[in-house]
Amino acid sequence: MTAITALTAQNSRGVFGVLQIEPSFVEQQMSVVLEDLGADVIKTGMLHDAAIVQAVARRIRSAEPRPKLVVDPVMVAKGGATLLKDAARDALVNELFPFADVVTPNAPEAAALTSIPVESVADLTKAGARILAMGARAAYMKGGHLPGDEVVDVIVRNDGPEIVLRGPRIETRSTHGTGCTLASALAASLAQGMDLEAAARRAREYVAKAIEGAPGLGSGHGPLDHGWPLKEARSG
Repeated sequence: MTAITALTAQNSRGVFGVLQIEPSFVEQQMSVVLEDLGADVIKTGMLHDAAIVQAVARRIRSAEPRPKLVVDPVMVAKGGATLLKDAARDALVNELFPFADVVTPNAPEAAALTSIPVESVADLTKAGARILAMGARAAYMKGGHLPGDEVVDVIVRNDGPEIVLRGPRIETRSTHGTGCTLASALAASLAQGMDLEAAARRAREYVAKAIEGAPGLGSGHGPLDHGWPLKEARSG
């Protein structure tokens, strides 16, 4: 189930407008779903401003039992549009990170959140440790923005050793929503009872195949092929 935080006017070339939903209505959306269906995992995405962050955090804090929380700190769109206001950044760290089971920043987001320049895998790991110090239980640090033929992600956690995930870089323009998709697949896998490492590996594989099968729509950053598992099931 989804609670809408904002409506966007966008295409493959960028985000051209954002219409924010009233924070009280965001909280109401969450409440009616949680009271009826409950949730094993909540995943946050574009929260846009501090008032929405606070509304989401307030509802998560009051949930009984408290679901696991995956925080995708969506800050900048592929086309460069700002999706998180400056004041919301502090609210995200202060209000949501202490409840987060996993935070999933890419390299630019990690740098913005921690004030650590992220230009290497070692920097990713260092920034991940800083995010743990902010209260998160684990940080899935995405390395797709770093240079190289190989994409290296690092999971830093407070209850075990680092996990390093490697894979070949796929050269394509069809990368719209890769971070959102990874966080959603991670949350879905955690909700199905997987541990963090298994959930992360499954989410990463899902995204890689979704990129490989992308239909090539649009003249900018096109969408992924989210339906590839159904195609595999039908062909198998």
